[in-house]
Amino acid sequence: MRRMAALLAAAAVFGTGTACGIADAGENSVTGKDALVIGVNADQPGLGERRGDGSYQGFDVDIATEIAVRLGVARADVTFKKVTSATREKMIQDGDVDLVVASYSVTPERKVKVAFAGPYYVAHQDILVRQSDAGKIRGIDDLKGRRLCEVPGSVSFPRVHDEQGVAALPVEADGYAGCLTDLTDGALDAVSTDDLILAGLAAKASGSGRRLTIVNAPFTDEPYGVGIRKGDVEGCEAVNKAITEMYQDGAAQRLLGKWFRPAGLKVATTVPQFEGCV
Repeated sequence: MRRMAALLAAAAVFGTGTACGIADAGENSVTGKDALVIGVNADQPGLGERRGDGSYQGFDVDIATEIAVRLGVARADVTFKKVTSATREKMIQDGDVDLVVASYSVTPERKVKVAFAGPYYVAHQDILVRQSDAGKIRGIDDLKGRRLCEVPGSVSFPRVHDEQGVAALPVEADGYAGCLTDLTDGALDAVSTDDLILAGLAAKASGSGRRLTIVNAPFTDEPYGVGIRKGDVEGCEAVNKAITEMYQDGAAQRLLGKWFRPAGLKVATTVPQFEGCV
């Protein structure tokens, strides 16, 4: 019924001589869909991780589900699809996914290609090291000359090397699961990315008897936005409303506690300042 209403509304606008682009934007908005395909990470424990049965779990997955339900889509009609740091923008632009909820930091460069609702959380970039190296790496300056994981498409390594001017040595990995393996195996000295990702990696390593620690020296703000097709202002505003409701009724705080308090990470529990739907 919602899809039919959206089509009728679009037809009415077209009939009055309004530009086709406006009608097309309303017709394709996520608010007019009875099912949603949402892009999530598959290799970030605690945020987005694919399990052996093919299903996904994590904070981002739960946030995505909550948003979909509040948009009027049944849980059974939500499909998750794997995205990576390198593929997120193209998958939104090509229509492979309707939304992306994947530790997706809002940046000016990304906003040229896609739009963002939210953010639904503001993380902070920090550093993860082996516990035995905690005394040697206490902050970002200590990464000079050390092997640091680099994930293609992620802004985390450039934040250290380019923005902060720290001459860390890049060691490329396909994703943060690869970074974790390299760190525990001794092929890396550190992993630097958002603290929520680091908390999930540390928790997974501890389950295998590997002792890792977060340095607790944050040096950036990383607003996690919901990626959405450019031009879908109606959808963006609807997602923002859903996020606001989640903080008002305690759903966001519950999910943050579920996924990150066991790792000892202190999380913010107030609704972030939205970027604006333009």
